[in-house]
Amino acid sequence: MSDRIVPDPVLRPASSRRSFLKYALGFSFVATLAGVLTPIIGYLWPPARGIQVVSGRTSVGPITDFPGGSGRVMPVGNRPVIVVNNPGKGIRVFSAICTHLGCVVLEKDPRVAYIQCPCHDGRFNPVTGAVISGPPPRPLPAYEFEVEAEEIYVGRPIGEVYGE
Repeated sequence: MSDRIVPDPVLRPASSRRSFLKYALGFSFVATLAGVLTPIIGYLWPPARGIQVVSGRTSVGPITDFPGGSGRVMPVGNRPVIVVNNPGKGIRVFSAICTHLGCVVLEKDPRVAYIQCPCHDGRFNPVTGAVISGPPPRPLPAYEFEVEAEEIYVGRPIGEVYGE
């Protein structure tokens, strides 16, 4: 017989604790780095959203939902529009996307005489969509619309909408 000692395969060397800590710290570092970089990359390269083409017209509600002097932001496809009921001038429909930086305009308060963008205080005429003040370079594009049997239907934009 030989005097050689054969190591038991069940016993692990003493360095296993050190190697476990090394791998655990390495995994923690990689997980933390991924957790920090994921939102940054998502912000810099947002996922592409397809433009939903609305064929025909979309109902945005009955005319009674839009009292005189008010305006409501409503979805048409995947784009917001603002439906404004102007006293004496009737219903008007515009893109609710500001032509300055693409922010969504606020719903029109009946106490004010303009449509306001909250980002940089751009103001638009609720009858024509023209810029009253602020940094927007162009008026709000109008949308085709019809009032049929007391229901408001919105069609396609007239002109270019911001972001298209």
